Amino acid sequence: MTVRSASNQDEIETKERSSYFGLPALDVSLAFPQATPASIFPPSASDYYQFDDLLTPEEKDVRLRVRECMEKEVAPIMAEYWEKAKFPFHIIPKLGALRIAGGTIKGYGCPGLSITASAVASAEVARVDASCSTFVLVHSSLAMLTIALCGSEAQKQKYLPSLAEFKTVACWALTEPDYGSDASALRTTATKVEGGWILDGQKRWIGNSTFADVLVIFARNTTTNQINGFIVKKNAPGLTATKIENKIGLRIVQNGDILLKKAFIPDEDRLPGVNSFQDTNKVLAVSRIMVAWQPIGISMGVYDMCHRYLKERKQFGAPLAAFQLNQEKLVRMLGNVQAMTLVGWRLCKLYENGKMTPGHASLGKSWISLKARETVALGRELLGGNGILADFLIAKAFCDLEPIYTYEGTYDINSLVTGREITGVASFKPAALRQRSRM
Repeated sequence: MTVRSASNQDEIETKERSSYFGLPALDVSLAFPQATPASIFPPSASDYYQFDDLLTPEEKDVRLRVRECMEKEVAPIMAEYWEKAKFPFHIIPKLGALRIAGGTIKGYGCPGLSITASAVASAEVARVDASCSTFVLVHSSLAMLTIALCGSEAQKQKYLPSLAEFKTVACWALTEPDYGSDASALRTTATKVEGGWILDGQKRWIGNSTFADVLVIFARNTTTNQINGFIVKKNAPGLTATKIENKIGLRIVQNGDILLKKAFIPDEDRLPGVNSFQDTNKVLAVSRIMVAWQPIGISMGVYDMCHRYLKERKQFGAPLAAFQLNQEKLVRMLGNVQAMTLVGWRLCKLYENGKMTPGHASLGKSWISLKARETVALGRELLGGNGILADFLIAKAFCDLEPIYTYEGTYDINSLVTGREITGVASFKPAALRQRSRM
């Protein structure tokens, strides 16, 4: 059986129509010359303030390895898979060979990278494809990190080595249909029974869940009323994961709805280090850094694409780069990328020195994703009509950024986390509810 890509099928249909009407076959790429598409990814042009000088040799090596792999293996296929909302499973071994899964975790086959190296790797994956970046982040900075920080020694030895090589894939299930920003109020229950636990409830928006081998799931202990964590195996009785359809962003990511109906989890798969919602925050503090670097990477890729496009594409007899308005927008994009990168780098240094607070992480994620939105919108303007085609990256990046702006804490919620830290006043609930809770 011959499998044809969408672009090949269009070309065949065009030739068939031309033949039917007695017209010569039309080579669309010659008839409508544009600029180089993102399948041939543009060279990096966004390191204007020479950020590389701040990196160690190891961090530079990680950056280059990831960049080379993404440009070679993912760029040529990403638009096709994004359009189909399918996951390219054949690239998983190639991502595994990069040795970035597990990030900062030491031992158990994990790379033990610096937080900066892990962040830079996240950005380089996102620079080419945000969906692949989310796939890695969910697997590594959420699921693997939870096992590393909250699991028993036996659990670490059992699960982390294969996850570090991407021989198995993990997901992380906290969010529920009725509890997103208010995740600490989750209602999935864990009831103690002989030899284990019974889980009942629902989870929503869980990336990788439709094919994950290992699911890290959070539920409320019916005895203590506190949040506990569990490792659930693929195909566990009572577990169902269904793909969420019709997304406009991160279409390659397979987000799922999880249904838990009297799912039995043995005692050995209860995470002993998760005994309250605060324990999940230990993981979220690190993952929020990684998420902050995703918009940095997306913005880098968009800038690189615009930089090349403006020099290739001509209007009014001159390259688009020759027009003053275009140069101003391109420079504004470049300035945003430099500022975002330096804030992200400083966030990593604060974490390494034990000085990072929840407010630091939340401000980094919220502000960087806000500036990335502006940057990608400017890129969309610069590419004109081609700015709505996934072939030229910008439209795809524009859509992919929207869920990132929302997940790991919306812009508003992260702003309130930082606001609480700098004022000492929590403002998550409306005033009327706060008054009622005091009565």
